[in-house]
Amino acid sequence: MIDPKIEIALGAALQAFSKYSGIDVAGIHGEFQSVFELEDDFLAKVDALDAVFDNHPQLEGLREVFFDMLMINFFSADVKKLEEDYPDTPEWESIEEQTLDRGTELLNLLLYLNECEDEDIEPELDDYLKEFLLVDEDEFRDEYRIYEPVIANQILMESPVDEIAKVAAKLPEDSELKELFYPMMCFFQNTNPTTDDKTTIAAKAVNKEFDMPVLSILESFN
Repeated sequence: MIDPKIEIALGAALQAFSKYSGIDVAGIHGEFQSVFELEDDFLAKVDALDAVFDNHPQLEGLREVFFDMLMINFFSADVKKLEEDYPDTPEWESIEEQTLDRGTELLNLLLYLNECEDEDIEPELDDYLKEFLLVDEDEFRDEYRIYEPVIANQILMESPVDEIAKVAAKLPEDSELKELFYPMMCFFQNTNPTTDDKTTIAAKAVNKEFDMPVLSILESFN
């Protein structure tokens, strides 16, 4: 099964990649859709997803964000066919152990956007940090550490996108938000960008072939 929202996000990401990389990958959409629609367990789907990326190395930069979408799809579509307490079972704990090094913080952001939709609220950076990630609470020190560059630069919500790009470029290589910082901050600054806005965002992007597909995913979830 594939969640309709994920199906739209997949298409939007590949369309954005084609537009900003100059490499037409529209024909690969069906391969990804087939992976998401597989009637199989999660790890088998991960293997199938990796096989598509292995066959299309030009898309390598999107591998982990597509893993995030596969995870979201699993919980929004596939898990309905399983027991209600499946996320608490030893089987799922084992899957989590085996995929600890996979995915990005985009997963949390997409979960947040789903929650915004459920609660009929507009996504805002401060709300994401404090109410969803709970970065101010002592037991969530890991989230605070990961999101420290975002917490320290919330003033960028009032700045032009080239200022966001400057900060993104200076983040240390080992920052877990190094890649996501630019598209995430651009999204929160303007959750409904016009075509002209996106042209500006692309012009200042740190890595257009990653930033614009991620922005497209976020837009389609919003």
